[in-house]
Amino acid sequence: MGNLTVAVLGATNYASSIAKKGTSTDITLYDLKKDDDIVTLIEPTRYPDRLAPLFYACSPAKKAIVTIDELNATIGESLVMLQCCGIKSGYFILRNYIQQEKVEQLVKGTILEKFKFAADNPAALKETLPS
Repeated sequence: MGNLTVAVLGATNYASSIAKKGTSTDITLYDLKKDDDIVTLIEPTRYPDRLAPLFYACSPAKKAIVTIDELNATIGESLVMLQCCGIKSGYFILRNYIQQEKVEQLVKGTILEKFKFAADNPAALKETLPS
C-alpha cells in the first residue's frame, strides 16, 4: 500500500491511542509504521475554534475516522467537509449511546454512507490500518 493519510475527527487526541505523536500546530500529526506501510493520522487540533484546521486535516486524507460523542453542529460540519473533500472510506466510532440508525440517516445519499461502523477500540482499529 505505501502511505496512507487518515483524518481523525470528533474526539480530541483519539489518534494518540493509535499512533505516535509528531508535529502539532493547527493540526496534529501522528505516525504509524506497519511493515513497509506508513499511516499518517491528522487531527484538526484547533477545530472547532477555527474552520481552517478541519480543511487542513481532511484535504490530504484518503480515509477518515470520525468519533461521534453527540450529534451537533461540529459533527455536521465535519461530515460536510469529508463529503466536500471526497473521502469515500472510513470508520464511524459511536460513543455515549449514539444510535447507528441516527448517523445512517445523516449520511444517507452521500459518499459517507460507505463508511463502516467500528467499536471504540483503538487497538483493533490500529490493526485494520492501513487497509
